[in-house]
Amino acid sequence: MKTILETERLLILEASHNDADFILQLLNSPSWLKFIGDKGVTTKKQALTYIDESLIDSYNKNGFGLYKLCLKSSLIPVGLCGFLQRDYLNHPDIGFALLPEFEGQGLMLEACHVLMNHAESTLKFECVMAIVLPINDKSCRLLEKIGLRNVGTITSKTGGEKLLLFSNKKSHSN
Repeated sequence: MKTILETERLLILEASHNDADFILQLLNSPSWLKFIGDKGVTTKKQALTYIDESLIDSYNKNGFGLYKLCLKSSLIPVGLCGFLQRDYLNHPDIGFALLPEFEGQGLMLEACHVLMNHAESTLKFECVMAIVLPINDKSCRLLEKIGLRNVGTITSKTGGEKLLLFSNKKSHSN
């Protein structure tokens, strides 16, 4: 369990196979299904495959990925936050998801702030982007709070839906 960063209330860690139950719960939470989409992960075995192919593979291939957020006080995992390198975006994008029972406490804002600083200072990203469904007002507000602005729309390569495109740079190419 490699620690990437910490905040006042959170540890930001690389995910591991020990997180299969948490990943299964998060990927089947109502907000994940509504705003990110059904990944077809319904068993612990499928959660392990997701951890390998979506999380650990990104750490190894890109040097970054989506990280597990744990409460410092109890080590309970509460969400994922980090960066993805999508083949249809020229820059990494920030992604995040939180278990419903931990929403509204400012935890994701806390994680996003420290990860955006990490992106600039350590990962040396020249730009961070984000994609979000237009109906996801909470995520849009969070992206604006961390310095990203809506710069247009993009069509998802997987589902074909229109997504809002956010960037922390005034001029960019997606």
